[in-house]
Amino acid sequence: MEGGPFSVSGEKMKERLQKILARAGISSRRAAEELMTEGRVSVNGVVILEKGTKADPETDVIAVDGRSISLDVVKVYLVLYKPAGYMTTLKDPRGRPLVTDLLSGVRERVYPVGRLDYNTEGLLLLTNDGEWANSLAHPRHEVNKEYHVRVRGKVTAGQMQRLAAGIELDDGKTARAAVRIVRESDTNTWLSITIHEGRYRQVRRMCEAVSLSVVRLKRVRYGFLGLEGLKPGEYRALTPDEVDRLRRPAHREKGENGPRSVSEKRRGGKRAVQKKKPA
Repeated sequence: MEGGPFSVSGEKMKERLQKILARAGISSRRAAEELMTEGRVSVNGVVILEKGTKADPETDVIAVDGRSISLDVVKVYLVLYKPAGYMTTLKDPRGRPLVTDLLSGVRERVYPVGRLDYNTEGLLLLTNDGEWANSLAHPRHEVNKEYHVRVRGKVTAGQMQRLAAGIELDDGKTARAAVRIVRESDTNTWLSITIHEGRYRQVRRMCEAVSLSVVRLKRVRYGFLGLEGLKPGEYRALTPDEVDRLRRPAHREKGENGPRSVSEKRRGGKRAVQKKKPA
């Protein structure tokens, strides 16, 4: 059977299904909506296709892929050093390796917070706490994400200015970014690009828009969190303090400064282009 929007158990304990699935650690709210539209969620044996459906998690039997869910789950929060060549989805029709394949010893079902491209490496958060994942994705957070990008050849001051000021892409202009040179040679340049948006392949598209060819892309920082102590393919559990700090909007996190434009750096007495040793 298939059903549209309805309240399964009357008027008292109504919650949207995507919120219930997130609390149960099945997925983020956005991913839960995808599960519903794919016909993988049922309530009391009725397949639910509509995003507006509500249910009572105390009395209704809610199932995903035929398996009943439970709200009594242990919350898990991980940081993984994702190698290149892994998918950040939970399944891949082409059979490519998944980031969850690297989580030996993790019994709970976890899923990535956001995504990194197949060929992008670096810091990736994973959890089974859908509300926590949803809070990180909320626009009010504006979490800074720093990437180290190796591009072919030299990078001009004009290209750096354009990257910092915002690039007009097919889905709109990007916000300002913090851009600096990490190191350079005759053939390649390593850039640090810090953004707070999370658009699809954003850093790659920004570089392509200013005629920079990306050779390697690595996310080295998410907010205050870095990859210290981790090698490619390794992961660790976040501490309770780290989980709580990541939950806070960036503007409430002391010492967490947003990307600064070139003009803002000039006002602060700093050069727009700074060179230093790799992080």
